[in-house]
Amino acid sequence: MSKPEDTEKKVVNKKLKDVEISIPIVYGNIAFWLGKKASEYQSHKWTVYLRGASNEDLGVVIKRAVFQLHSSFNNPTRVIETPPFELSEAGWGEFEIAITLYFHSDVCDKPLNLYHHLKLYPEDESGPMSTKKPVVVESYDEIVFPEPSESFLARVQSHPAVNFPRLPAGYTLPPPVPVEDASKRKRGDTKDHPLSQWFMNFSEADELLQLAAARQQVRQNSLLSIGGRSFMIDAYSVSLVQAHIAKLRRQISLIDGQHQQLKSPSDQ
Repeated sequence: MSKPEDTEKKVVNKKLKDVEISIPIVYGNIAFWLGKKASEYQSHKWTVYLRGASNEDLGVVIKRAVFQLHSSFNNPTRVIETPPFELSEAGWGEFEIAITLYFHSDVCDKPLNLYHHLKLYPEDESGPMSTKKPVVVESYDEIVFPEPSESFLARVQSHPAVNFPRLPAGYTLPPPVPVEDASKRKRGDTKDHPLSQWFMNFSEADELLQLAAARQQVRQNSLLSIGGRSFMIDAYSVSLVQAHIAKLRRQISLIDGQHQQLKSPSDQ
C-alpha cells in the first residue's frame, strides 16, 4: 500500500502528454585583445557564457553549469552554481570548452553537454586587432523538454525565459508557483550585463540567414527507437518553429529518462 507522500509525489511529477517546453539559449565567448599589455602567454581577456536568448534569467531551469577548460589552466573544471552562468580568464590559445548543464529536479535528471570553441582572433587575421572591439562568437539553440511534469509547468508558466506551450484542449493549468523575488531574478538576467552591448541579436531574420547556411551542412536523418517510440534525430538538427518562421534549433530529446544530444557542425 502506497504512502500518502508517494501519491502526492506522483501527482506533482505527472507528465503532460503532447506538450513540450522550449528554452531559447545562447552560448559563446567575447574576447578582448590586451594590446600593449599583451604578453606571450596572456594576449587576451575573455569571457565564456551561457545566457537566455533574450537575456532572461535561466536559473528557473538550470541549477548549475560546469565549464571544462584546457588542462593548462589552474582548476580547469569550473562550477558555476548561480546565474549568470559565465567565467572570465586570460590566455593566448583557442580550444574547445565543454559546458555541462544540470537542471532542477522537476525539469530533468540528466545533464546536457554543449561544446563551444573559444575564439580569440578575428576571422580576417590579416587585419589589425583592436583593444576596443572584441571578437564575439555566439551560437543560438533551444533546449526542448517533451512531456514536462506538472510541477515544472507550474513553476515556469509565467517566466519570460520559457517558451510556454499550447496546452491540449480541456487541460487546466496547475496553480502557479509564487513568483520568485524580483531582485534575485534581476541578478540572474544579463540585460544589464557589462558585455551586453556586444551580445548578438538573434532575431527571426538572423535565424533565417543561419538556417540557409546550415542547410548546406545538414546530414541525413536517422531513425532511433527509445522506450518503444521512434523519433527522428540528426547530427545537425534543423527544425521549423511555426509555419512561417524557420529557426535553427538543437533538438534535445529527453524521453523516458533517456537523453539524446545533437551537436552543431563545430562539435564534430
